[in-house]
Amino acid sequence: MGGRITVESVVRCSWNGWPDDRGIRRLGITGLVVSIIHWLWAQGTKWAVGWGLLTKPHKGPQPEQTVELFRFFRSQRGLAESIGEWAFYALVVLVVLALLKRFPYRHFFKTHRLLALVYLALVVHSVVLMPFDFWSAPIGLLMLALMAGGTIAAFVSLFRRVGYKRRAVGEIEEVLHHRDNRVLKFAIKLKDRWPGHQAGQFAFVTLDPHEGAHPYTISSAWHDDGRMFFLVKGLGDYTQTLPDKVKVGDLVSVEGPYGRFDFSCGKSRQIWVAGGIGITPFIARLQALIKQPDGKAIDLFYSTNEPDEGFIERVRQLAKRAGVRLHVLVTARDGRLNGERIRQEVPEWSAANIWFCGPAGFGQALSEDFNAHGLSPADFHQELFDMR
Repeated sequence: MGGRITVESVVRCSWNGWPDDRGIRRLGITGLVVSIIHWLWAQGTKWAVGWGLLTKPHKGPQPEQTVELFRFFRSQRGLAESIGEWAFYALVVLVVLALLKRFPYRHFFKTHRLLALVYLALVVHSVVLMPFDFWSAPIGLLMLALMAGGTIAAFVSLFRRVGYKRRAVGEIEEVLHHRDNRVLKFAIKLKDRWPGHQAGQFAFVTLDPHEGAHPYTISSAWHDDGRMFFLVKGLGDYTQTLPDKVKVGDLVSVEGPYGRFDFSCGKSRQIWVAGGIGITPFIARLQALIKQPDGKAIDLFYSTNEPDEGFIERVRQLAKRAGVRLHVLVTARDGRLNGERIRQEVPEWSAANIWFCGPAGFGQALSEDFNAHGLSPADFHQELFDMR
């Protein structure tokens, strides 16, 4: 957890240096918009000529091309234009599917790889149609470097080599289902070498090869013993079925760790706020503090709509051993957690850094509330991205 994975399962929070998925998503949308503009520019002029709004410019005879390769490119311009047009249509469909959260993850996982083929088609389109004199100019060298790098990345993706060196095989050695809050814990004993991870980082876990890898927060600290566990909440069609599918002895693939989850800061006090399954990165951090205290005064606020007494008791014991003051709020009983309640419980809040993991709207409201009361935006560390 660490940010919200929301794909359907768990909350994943990442901050302090991990790329903001909202920015990546905007970059993807920007690329789509630019592609649409490019397509309209190419097609729109043809439509305008056909409608009589523009006059087709007269082109004189083109100079003889002496470079054999460029002569070949010139003969393939029509094909390159068709490739680019159909690649554009495929790009639009695939990007829209990627942005639709209702599109099942198991299908998204597979269709997303097709973007690599689309990219390769667009490289062909660009190489053939780029003006020949560009190749001897700086822009040609820049385009060549970018397309070469992208082509290598595309083949890496197509041959499923992304993260290959970060994968490890493990065996599930414990399964525990907290029915009241619909959280499944599964613990893994790794059979391969693992580089270790920081509290709150995430990994891609493949429990079912047909379903593909899903990103889950590693909910345990690393103790160099080859063991880790995950806490997954049944929020979607796939994760709701996990309690009936995951069994002790099953082999799984784990790829990672990814993300950057950094609790270091210059202040001696911290406030952690967890909404629902957003408690998971803090559980990992509690375990790390038990082994290696950092001397900071920490208050952990855990707000939940679906209390599970066994789960809460485990969090309570971890907090006690880690020297963290725990505040549990059950929404139906205690009402919603807000900035005012936190400030009442922690009078020294202005001298603290705040870490949040949970629903995006909840975090945004807290951030705005604390900023309005004088907390620097840099002192509020909120989840950065949804997986989709």
